[in-house]
Amino acid sequence: MRWQVGERVVVRYRLEEADDPTGGRPRLSDALGDLVAVRADGVVVRTRRGDVHVPAGAMVTGKRVPPPPDPARYRRTPPPSA
Repeated sequence: MRWQVGERVVVRYRLEEADDPTGGRPRLSDALGDLVAVRADGVVVRTRRGDVHVPAGAMVTGKRVPPPPDPARYRRTPPPSA
């Protein structure tokens, strides 16, 4: 995966055992947001909830994603007057 800082990405990664309440089954999570760091030990993604460090060994897959949709585009419009 070759990404550049500033790109919008989604990264699927394995959670550590301490974060795994499922009793040993593989547990995955996604980090969706702007890439703020690419390092030898992993990446940092700025999500809506804050920065998430994803260790290189925990990454399962990832890709670039388009920017989020414009919220104004999805606002409800009042019904036409009769």
